[in-house]
Amino acid sequence: MCAVSLASCLCGAVPRIELATKVCLVIHHRELSRSSNTGLLAYRALVNSEMRIRGEGREVLDLQDLLTSDYRSVVFYPSPDAVELDRAMVEKEDRPIQLIVPDGTWRQARKLHSRHPELKLVPRVKISAANHSIFQLRVQSRPEGMATLQAIAYALGVIEGEWVRTQLMKLYQAKIERTLIGRGILRESGSDLGKYK
Repeated sequence: MCAVSLASCLCGAVPRIELATKVCLVIHHRELSRSSNTGLLAYRALVNSEMRIRGEGREVLDLQDLLTSDYRSVVFYPSPDAVELDRAMVEKEDRPIQLIVPDGTWRQARKLHSRHPELKLVPRVKISAANHSIFQLRVQSRPEGMATLQAIAYALGVIEGEWVRTQLMKLYQAKIERTLIGRGILRESGSDLGKYK
């Protein structure tokens, strides 16, 4: 049970996707109760995914155990030293990728670098394509800014193939539709989100 109203419930729209790629969502604890959060939807959809919660209490979250030889770990964040996530980068190694994804506001996500020295040597990757979606669940401060689910969809599209991106973007569009209906911007019957893509 997701504990939201029936009109907002997305349980029936969440696919179950099994991939070689592992996504580890490092989510700020304040995001857990935000209705605009989409990272949790990615976590629910991706069978081979994991979630770590940061910012709770005084104890610092240790992510060292994520860095195993089973995966080629990368942090998915557009820091100045981040390289473009593209097929050439993916094909450099045979090991499956672990995408470590900070989830929160830009300010919260940026702190992953300073608060987690164990990730200091983990390469950063980014997708620098501009986000042309007309409707955003939150105001974006940069042209390439995306919702977490959107960004993960694009990243997995590069790593695993277009079919994954399509499945996750359908889920993202369903989230947008429910949000627009909840805000009274869209009617429930005969909705067309094409203009919001």
